[in-house]
Amino acid sequence: MITKIDKNTDRKKRHARVRAKISGTAECPRLCVYRSLANIYAQIIDDVAGNTLVACSTKEKALAGLIEGKSKSEQAKVVGEELAKKAVAKGIENVVFDRGGYLYIGRVQALADGAREGGLKF
Repeated sequence: MITKIDKNTDRKKRHARVRAKISGTAECPRLCVYRSLANIYAQIIDDVAGNTLVACSTKEKALAGLIEGKSKSEQAKVVGEELAKKAVAKGIENVVFDRGGYLYIGRVQALADGAREGGLKF
């Protein structure tokens, strides 16, 4: 019998491998990305303290006007820029990028580019 490959399980395995190597600190927190079919979520996390410092997603009401009528990649870029603005306002400039087991292409890359344009360094 042919079994269907569960892509999310494979992604979680990749994410666990990446997380074994990277961790966010207060000086250099982790920018974590989660991508669903309809939305994209990003947060900046201090793993030592276990706190989310900044978060942003396409579900935020403040971004509704900015992302309306745009493609998913363009929406991801807007989320990255907004996340960077919030982070810079809190004094965060350097982060380590955690792509969440996703390939660095498409929406994940667009979010990273938007965050870089917004002022984050990674």
